[in-house]
Amino acid sequence: MKFLIFGGLFELDKKISRIDELNKIMNDQEFWSRDDSNDILNEVSRLKKVVNPVLELKKNVDNNIEILSQVSDNDTEILELVEEEYANDSKLLEKLKLETYLSGEYDHNNCILEIHAGAGGTESCDWANMLYRMYSRYLEKHNYKIELLDRQTGEEVGIKSVMIRVVGENAYGYLKGEKGVHRLVRISPFDSNKRRHTSFASVEITPEIDKSISVVINDKDLKIDIYRSSGPGGQGVNTTDSAVRITHLPTGIVVTCQNERSQIQNKEHCLEVLKSKLYALELEKKNKAITDMKKGRMANAFGSGKRSYVMCPYTRVIDNDSLYETSDVESVLDGNIDEFIINGLRK
Repeated sequence: MKFLIFGGLFELDKKISRIDELNKIMNDQEFWSRDDSNDILNEVSRLKKVVNPVLELKKNVDNNIEILSQVSDNDTEILELVEEEYANDSKLLEKLKLETYLSGEYDHNNCILEIHAGAGGTESCDWANMLYRMYSRYLEKHNYKIELLDRQTGEEVGIKSVMIRVVGENAYGYLKGEKGVHRLVRISPFDSNKRRHTSFASVEITPEIDKSISVVINDKDLKIDIYRSSGPGGQGVNTTDSAVRITHLPTGIVVTCQNERSQIQNKEHCLEVLKSKLYALELEKKNKAITDMKKGRMANAFGSGKRSYVMCPYTRVIDNDSLYETSDVESVLDGNIDEFIINGLRK
């Protein structure tokens, strides 16, 4: 069966054929002994999440066309019902179209989100904390699970850095466009003279890779530091040398974790994140997008930026990649960044 209306955008025929192919594999008696059985189940689930709604959408459209061919202009009640269904179908179509942009190899994966305060001292630490709240609110609204891996508090206020694991479908796909330097312009609450200040913080997004993927990490390439955890936490967290910092010497990548009470658990988390970062780095090299993740990171100061949040002398948030903007800064900082993410995917 050919779906000419929907096939070009959603490649429905190809997806249905793939589901049939995977179903045959799953019906094999040896299926559960395969190393990739979970991968196959996940792929089928992802395909069905596209195919089933599109088939339902096509059914609704066909039914409405059939109804319209049989009613007259005087059947206002029926026409209103069709119009209402059309509006609902249009919203569903836009949602399905958006998910077609999530076609990257790791777009469906969990991810690691990091925020680092940049130039500006106290101001930037406070700004990094505001960004942390913004992303936390966004993720909570979309039912993503957040796992705090590391948090370095500022000397006076806010945070120097924070690293969280975001768990949920398409986490990396939706957040990958947030990577870059975020700039805030406001009247400083820490300046007694009420002067305008510019603060910077960088956001890094790394896809979490499958643990079965082999990434060789030589012990001689690692510098491992153990130190006492800092900041809020349980009594055991703050009184034992459980925090771990691992530096990968060849690339300069640094990963820290202090969330667990156990030094061993923190080290395991560090190695998992490092593995994902190294694998992502190799992918970027192959794609010639960035030759080195560390060197390719934008300067966390003046002259570079992903997005600007201006609170004075006017209010505006503008994304430098998609050029989408809004004047409702407070709403954006409260986690309502859907339009920025959507426009980033469409660009």
